[in-house]
Amino acid sequence: MTELSKDAVRSATAYIDSWLAFRQTYLRAPGVQAAVLVDDEVVLDTAHGHADMAAGTALTPGHLFRIASHSKTFTATAVLQLAESGQLRLDDPLRVHLPWIADSSPKLARVTVREVLGHAGGVVRDGDESDFWQLARPFPDEVELRGLATDANAVLEPNERFKYSNIGYSLLGLVIAAASGLPYNDYVSRNIVDRLGLADTAPELDKARLGDYANGYTSLAYQQHRVPIDHVDTRAMSAATGFSSTASDMCRYAAAHFRGDDRLLTDASKRLMQHEEWKVIGGDNSYGLGLSVEEVGDRRVVGHGGGYPGHSTRTMLDPEARLAVSVLTNAIDGPAQELAAGIVKLLNLIDPTKPELPDVGRFCGRFANLWSVLDITAIGGQLLGIRPGQADPADNPLEFAVESDAVLRITASPGYSAPGETIAYNFDGDTVRSIRGAGGMTFYPIEDFRRTMADRDRISIV
Repeated sequence: MTELSKDAVRSATAYIDSWLAFRQTYLRAPGVQAAVLVDDEVVLDTAHGHADMAAGTALTPGHLFRIASHSKTFTATAVLQLAESGQLRLDDPLRVHLPWIADSSPKLARVTVREVLGHAGGVVRDGDESDFWQLARPFPDEVELRGLATDANAVLEPNERFKYSNIGYSLLGLVIAAASGLPYNDYVSRNIVDRLGLADTAPELDKARLGDYANGYTSLAYQQHRVPIDHVDTRAMSAATGFSSTASDMCRYAAAHFRGDDRLLTDASKRLMQHEEWKVIGGDNSYGLGLSVEEVGDRRVVGHGGGYPGHSTRTMLDPEARLAVSVLTNAIDGPAQELAAGIVKLLNLIDPTKPELPDVGRFCGRFANLWSVLDITAIGGQLLGIRPGQADPADNPLEFAVESDAVLRITASPGYSAPGETIAYNFDGDTVRSIRGAGGMTFYPIEDFRRTMADRDRISIV
């Protein structure tokens, strides 16, 4: 599955935006920022919820997020740039660029740049003392990073298995500095961020723009209210987790990894990054060189996620279809992965063989009853019924055919639903007052139903 019409994607974004708004509220996420890019155009750039819950500050598409391990994609891109220019080789052992490591850790010194890129070097994940992740102390500087790397050493043999390592990628930041002659933050700013004109992207906390960052919040897993978390500099770990950005900037960055785009890398280097190096044990994905690889529905996507104290983020791209999706959330337990996958799955519903449906807007809307919420929407030539309360919006949607100006017939549905039955609309002019069908129960426009439920303190026979 690769083909996607820009017009079809653009027409689907109105529903995607509405679905995101529902999910943000339903999942009690403080805020959700999202963008969709197809080919060379950002066709959706949206935000829902709050940047500051206490102040009631609405989240906007311009608020900045810490995108954490997305930083690894920038680091891998920088390494491949330096490999293309001959300033390093992927098979170089770390000691070639970090000579100090030979005395501190002979085992780690033999691990290659490529092995670290693919999380195959057996390098310790975060060191023996990593409470900087919960702000119990500052993130390590370069001296402390060297200690974290060499005290714990390489704990597995290279190429034994996939073993995710923030310390490994932090060391790659030092490799990039040594090979290029520029500090890591300067190199990626000049050769990636500035080259793409990403005005809202930086390799580290931008203290001059602190007021532009969305507040990050704690999880609801251990208490019933969220507490804001300060933004801090990740210091020597920028290459692993320091970056900040917006969803739209992340989509524009992702577009530079499409086939045929030579602004950052050759297609040969991009194929290398996007090739599956390792299957992730216990996961549904594989990993290349700085990019994860997974199937979302029938679509192969690459990308990365990020978990920073208070922010959870995810970007996916289909380099052949020239599609990119990015979702940024401002809570530790933010549903970024679920929402990004949901957007891709909704776009997968587009049927390129079917023309856009004419004159079906009067049937579309969000309807609710005591049992559920049902969205009726047109996506890519199909009139569909989607349950926005489901994590997977594309899981067995209802399919409808227009039978009259006030009746839809269910042409496809799960067996426990009501295949073949009808949905009858009660219109007042052009306004839908209710619909009945899909099992015989009445649904109401969701705002009407909310008002009705708000006035009731008990459900009993009317």
